[in-house]
Amino acid sequence: MHQITVLSGGVGGATFLRGLLHGVRHGRVPGVDPDAQVTVVANTADDLWLHGLKICPDLDTVMYTLGDGIDVERGWGRRDETWNAKDELAAYGVEPTWFGLGDRDLATHLVRTQLLDAGYPLSQVTEALCRRWLAPVHGEGLRLLPMTDDRVETHIAISDPDSPSGRRVVHFQEYWVRLHAEVPAEAVVVVGLEDSTPGPGVIDAVTAADLVVIPPSNPVVSVGTILGVPRVREALVATRAPVVGLSPIVGGTHVRGMAHQLLTSIGVEVSAGAVARHYGPRSDGGLLDGWLVDEVDADEVAGVRAAGIACHAVPLLMTSPEATAAMAAAAVSLVS
Repeated sequence: MHQITVLSGGVGGATFLRGLLHGVRHGRVPGVDPDAQVTVVANTADDLWLHGLKICPDLDTVMYTLGDGIDVERGWGRRDETWNAKDELAAYGVEPTWFGLGDRDLATHLVRTQLLDAGYPLSQVTEALCRRWLAPVHGEGLRLLPMTDDRVETHIAISDPDSPSGRRVVHFQEYWVRLHAEVPAEAVVVVGLEDSTPGPGVIDAVTAADLVVIPPSNPVVSVGTILGVPRVREALVATRAPVVGLSPIVGGTHVRGMAHQLLTSIGVEVSAGAVARHYGPRSDGGLLDGWLVDEVDADEVAGVRAAGIACHAVPLLMTSPEATAAMAAAAVSLVS
């Protein structure tokens, strides 16, 4: 295999990608060329405009993680960060104060916004930013593509007794960062998704791949939004490459994030097997040829196989790059 395409969200996808690249480059993923081209199609529906700046959390988390600039403990933002600008904005009473932009991170958003204001599309801006972060580490062997150049934003409908309708809609970042996903999600509304077009290179990355991987990213607001971009799902169904996924649900809940809440909001059971059936088998118009579940969910394997998807149980906790590389190797082996 010489070309691998990964559909990625933020922290979970970036962590998986770090292990995948570690395994591939060190020859620890059998059947994959150590010099294989890895293309990442990243979710941009988490994006928001804040203080006049374009913020792309998932793009930046992938870029910083694979460019060795991420704060590993937080899982997002820059390492060795300071927060002077955030504190000054709060002192002026500028809202929102719940979303913090670190001083180092702020430079990325300033550069991105200036380039967008100059008329460059997000895909070209991301390519320019990656010349600093990814090219020095990975050369030409790694590409990061936004799922679309169009403005797409995820909003979450939550209960609000003070509203005449009994509910209100908040931006995904407010739901996750300010509310900590502690309020039940009643619906997921992705504004602009149906009218968007795939970013440059996205469809080719799927159709020309030797392998497509769906990492343990959120099935609703990370992978789900990428799949919602017109033509992307159809490309996955039609690609000659095998498509393999890794469950984001371990032992009946998510490891990190809010997949539990959002799967519930769309009526999908919170289990490793149910997420596989939600994506569906390629043999029946779905997306998956293979699916990995954690060893604690081994009892789900038979049901996934019965649905027409190859399945195996392996350790799925990404505790180190080596452990994650072993997950990637198991995913490749499953569909080879």
